[in-house]
Amino acid sequence: MNDTPITGLRLGFDNSYAASLDGFYTPWEADRAPNPTLIHFNKKLALDLGLDPNVLAAERGAAIFSGNVIPTDASPIAQVYAGHQFGAFSPQLGDGRALLLGELVDTKGTRRDIQLKGSGRTPYSRGGDGKAAMGPVLREYLIAEAMHALGVPTTRALAAVTTGELIYREKPLPGAILTRVAKSHIRVGTFQFFAARGEHDRVRQLADYVIQRHYPGITTNPEPYLELFRAIADRQAKLIAKWMGIGFIHGVMNTDNMAISGETIDYGPCAFMDTFAPNTFFSSIDSHGRYAYGAQPSIAQWNLTRFAETLISIVDGDQDKAVGKLTEEVKNFRTTYMDYWLQEMRGKLGLQTEQSGDLDLITDLFQLMADQKADFTSTFRSLANLAADNTADENTVLTPWLPRWLQRLSVEGRNPSEITKYLLEVNPAYIPRNHKVEEALEKATNENDLVPFFNLLDVVTEPYNEKPNLKAYLEPAPPETAPYRTFCGT
Repeated sequence: MNDTPITGLRLGFDNSYAASLDGFYTPWEADRAPNPTLIHFNKKLALDLGLDPNVLAAERGAAIFSGNVIPTDASPIAQVYAGHQFGAFSPQLGDGRALLLGELVDTKGTRRDIQLKGSGRTPYSRGGDGKAAMGPVLREYLIAEAMHALGVPTTRALAAVTTGELIYREKPLPGAILTRVAKSHIRVGTFQFFAARGEHDRVRQLADYVIQRHYPGITTNPEPYLELFRAIADRQAKLIAKWMGIGFIHGVMNTDNMAISGETIDYGPCAFMDTFAPNTFFSSIDSHGRYAYGAQPSIAQWNLTRFAETLISIVDGDQDKAVGKLTEEVKNFRTTYMDYWLQEMRGKLGLQTEQSGDLDLITDLFQLMADQKADFTSTFRSLANLAADNTADENTVLTPWLPRWLQRLSVEGRNPSEITKYLLEVNPAYIPRNHKVEEALEKATNENDLVPFFNLLDVVTEPYNEKPNLKAYLEPAPPETAPYRTFCGT
């Protein structure tokens, strides 16, 4: 059992998952961290969650966010789920190194999970140690908060602590734990776990819970489970379009990493694209580029097909009819996604109206960027200046395409200064550039120097606010002889 030097601590947890879904988890406790120390605490997020930052500061916060102290109103559990990993089905996965403390209802009335990641072995660890090293914890903290600042639905980072112990991977590394916040941690794989066992009543029970928690507007729909699929597919289409609009590559789009809430979850081998190329991927475990940038919409549809399969038994009592209805919805995903993608890309070009030639204008730009090996983020950011002065003298990449775009902008009926302002608000100056992320993680892990991490966190959480003294964060890394690779960190 955990030692509890802070007695009677309550944070306002309300644990509907644990109360409603017996058999979907195992009650569990975190391993004791020998010497937890707070690395970073997200005070603004704490306030949004209705928490008092003063209660969670310093040693008390380190004790709670390491799992050494469990609030009396928490109900710690490890959730079970299955999943397709790189196309192969694993019938049992689950929280192998995570612990759901419980749920808080935030200041906007939204129920949010509070989860420790890296807190030790669980019944679902499958031989792993259940721990996390500092590097992957800080990576997820940085990327999650950057994604939130970029307007992408995402899990959030509430806190990061070091544990005071070494974690053994290729070499000994400082251990750490991330406190992650999500609308829920229910995944496609959660449905797959029970569907694969033929436990259709539990699939229905889970679907009812998801509707109540995430999609209450469809409670009275005559076909609630078909509508549930439709709503989840819509959120996924919008999410992937957001990813594509910022050059984000998730890296491990397994079905156990597709959140039913429509949030981005699990930032293991993720990265942002520098040079535009649709076949770009970074993950060291993605040997064939299954989850490359340009493949992400198709993979989302594939994952949703697996989700649809879990709902067949509850969508319609006639299996053939259920398959027909769900197949039609899966087919519709591509159209839904393209609508969101066009909306996203029009915005990045400063277009607020729709014209028939927009798709060609956008695809021709991407072809030009690919041919010229243009930097994704810098190219779109440069549009603000080009809209203001109508010249491509300083941007040879866009010279052949610029007159068409300027002509299209003229149809918008807005003045150049208004368009420039809009472009600066939708195209970020700063993203978590891969070389800057690696620099921060290397300094933190090997030299116990957290200054680069704090500096980068400050920059990427204000991505549109370009400052003269931050030029080093604008540029991509110099060309390297070896391709950049990321690792999942488990």
